[in-house]
Amino acid sequence: MYEKTLDPSGMPATKGDESPSTGATTHVSEVKMFDQKETKKLLRKLDWHLIPFMSLIYLLCFLDRTNIGNARLDKLEQDLGLQGLQYNDCLAILFPFYIAAEIPSNIMLKRLRPSVWLTFIMVAWSACMICQGFVKDYSGLMATRVFLGVFEGGLFPGVNYYITQWYCRHECGFRMALFFSAATLAGAFGGILARGIAEMSGVGGLSAWSWIFILEGLLSILVSFTAYWAIYDYPSTATFLAEKERDEVERRLAADRGHLSDDFDLKYVWQAIGDWKIYVFMLIFMAGFTPIYSFSLFLPTVIKGMGYSANNAQLMSVPPYIFACISTIGASWFADRARMRGVFLLGFQLVAVLGFAMLAGSGNAAVQYAGTVFAAIGIYSQIPLCLAWNGANIGGSLKRGTGIAMQVMGGNCGGIIASYVYLTPDGPRYIKGHSILIGFVAMSFFLTLFMITWFRRENARRDALTQQQIGDEELTEEQKKMERELADNVPWFRYSI
Repeated sequence: MYEKTLDPSGMPATKGDESPSTGATTHVSEVKMFDQKETKKLLRKLDWHLIPFMSLIYLLCFLDRTNIGNARLDKLEQDLGLQGLQYNDCLAILFPFYIAAEIPSNIMLKRLRPSVWLTFIMVAWSACMICQGFVKDYSGLMATRVFLGVFEGGLFPGVNYYITQWYCRHECGFRMALFFSAATLAGAFGGILARGIAEMSGVGGLSAWSWIFILEGLLSILVSFTAYWAIYDYPSTATFLAEKERDEVERRLAADRGHLSDDFDLKYVWQAIGDWKIYVFMLIFMAGFTPIYSFSLFLPTVIKGMGYSANNAQLMSVPPYIFACISTIGASWFADRARMRGVFLLGFQLVAVLGFAMLAGSGNAAVQYAGTVFAAIGIYSQIPLCLAWNGANIGGSLKRGTGIAMQVMGGNCGGIIASYVYLTPDGPRYIKGHSILIGFVAMSFFLTLFMITWFRRENARRDALTQQQIGDEELTEEQKKMERELADNVPWFRYSI
């Protein structure tokens, strides 16, 4: 019969586990497996060497992408003479180019070394951010936002794919949450930083909004100069690991993924493009990122509409992000332990609906502000859960990298929509905008419920089919080789719920 698949701790995988359950043949006898204590120590070592720097560069990336919301309160529109929807156009123009860059960037990440590619795009977007501080009109701001989108587009899908190259599938969600929580910290940090930089208005003949772009761009470019040495490419070349630790990381990944192909072949890109499930995850992600971008780009404006001054609105935008950061990390930690993500997603989608309903349904400033906290908790916690869920359900390295990039492309389509959700004529309550976001979150709820149901039924079907067709017979090497290119369509692959 099939040999038992081993989970990363060396124990047989059980039904419902995210390991390629009931039966990938994985030869691990040549490498001595770590015990549970050694495995925990190894994971902590990976965490300390990989996650902090990745979180830092994403914090800077998200800060550079969304600080225009803070700059708006420091007379950006008046100084550049923006009228009508021109501010919204400047927000939206970033996303088509951001989206277009994602799949090519993940392919380049696979082709080149992560330390080379991620350093290059970080230096490039930091330069764009500095240039944005010197624009004089609408066309200049539009141009810098275009290039910002081109170079920032590769980071988010790239780092999430990078994480899957180091950790087993049931361990990725928590690490993705640690990484993504930097976005919530960027929101909090951005508000505090913008409040301080507001005092620099007039220095060097530049407005406060110019200094927001310039100083934050300079911070990013300083960090980018260390990126080449701070980013470790692959487990096999990681200098911070001992030889036996490198072997163990590779053994765990092989046990987790079975004998599916890790080859660089464009046919796996086309496999991802033809997989309907990835398109559903793209829609779920779009419905999740639409409120996130609306929130990050317009939260200071929404809070100002509650009756706060511009400076106080900058500071009052901090607490919702703090709560979102805590819930994002906690939710993914529990989801990884339970090895279930869909059910957690459903719960946070309902929390998000509650938050936006409070914003839309009440004119009381205290209720509205509480609504921003619930909305932040609900929307930010969804993203790493959804990313890890999709990544765990895609077999094969290049298909997974492409599928993650496609999912993030869908999410950033939400950024285009988000740029026009909160329009100036709808202020200060923005009831229409809040209602639109309730609709998007509700859509993601029903799509999530559909995928949970489909995965359960498909796993049950494969259980029955495997027993019927294979029974107690062991796969031959030729059969394994034939299955190598089937990705998650192999009979033994079980989907994560």
